[in-house]
Amino acid sequence: MTRIGIIGSQGRMGQALQDAIADAGHEYAGGADQGDDPRELSSRADLLVDFSAPGALEANLAAAREAGIPIVIGTTGLEDTHHALIGDAASDIAVLQTGNTSLGVTLLAHLVEQAASKLGPDWDIEIVEMHHRMKVDAPSGTALLLGEAAAKGRGIDLSANSERGRDGHTGKRADGAIGFAALRGGTVAGDHSVIFAGSEERITLTHNAENRMIFARGSVKAGAWLIGRRAGRYTMNDVLGL
Repeated sequence: MTRIGIIGSQGRMGQALQDAIADAGHEYAGGADQGDDPRELSSRADLLVDFSAPGALEANLAAAREAGIPIVIGTTGLEDTHHALIGDAASDIAVLQTGNTSLGVTLLAHLVEQAASKLGPDWDIEIVEMHHRMKVDAPSGTALLLGEAAAKGRGIDLSANSERGRDGHTGKRADGAIGFAALRGGTVAGDHSVIFAGSEERITLTHNAENRMIFARGSVKAGAWLIGRRAGRYTMNDVLGL
C-alpha cells in the first residue's frame, strides 16, 4: 500500500484521484491546496501527485525533493522555465511529468509518432481538441503532447513548425506545419483527434475521454510504477513500456 498525497485535492481531478486511490487499494495521505505548505503533506506521503497550477510547481518540487519522494506532475500550461525546474529536480528524485495521464492517450501518442514517421511531410497534420467550458489553457496539454509526438516522428521542432489560431486572410498552409484547433464548451472531459490529410485520403486517430476518472486511474498507476525508481525524468511511455 502506497501513501499518496494530492496537491490540488479540492479540484475536480483531486476528487477523482481520491476515488482512484481507494479503488486501487492505496492510502490517501491527504491533500494540499492554495495557501497550504506542500512540505507538511510530503512528510507523511510516499508519493505526491500534482494537479494544481504552474505557479505552484517550484514549491511542490522542492517539497518532494526535501522529503526524498517521487512526484507525478499532471499540471498543464507549463512553460520552458517549469520544465527546467523539473529537469533540475529529476537529478535528486524520480519525476514523471505528462500532459495527459490516460493510458489510452499514451498509446495514441505512440501511434501518432509512428504515423508521422511513416507517412512523411507530404501529409498535413491537424490536431483538434475539445474540452469543457471551464478549461483555462489552450491548446490543451494533451494536444501539445500529441503535437510533440508528431514532431518527433518527423524529426522537427514543434515550436518552429506549428500553426495556431488561424483567423482572417492567413495565406496557404505552411508546408510541414502541425496545426492546432481548440474548441471549448459544455462538460466535455476531453476529445482529441489527430488528422493526417494526404492527397485524396485522410487518416484520423481519435481518443474520447468520457470521464476524468481515466486520468485519475492513470495517475495512480503511474505513481505506483514510480515508487522505487532511481532519480530521473520519466513519462507515461515508460509506464507502458513503449
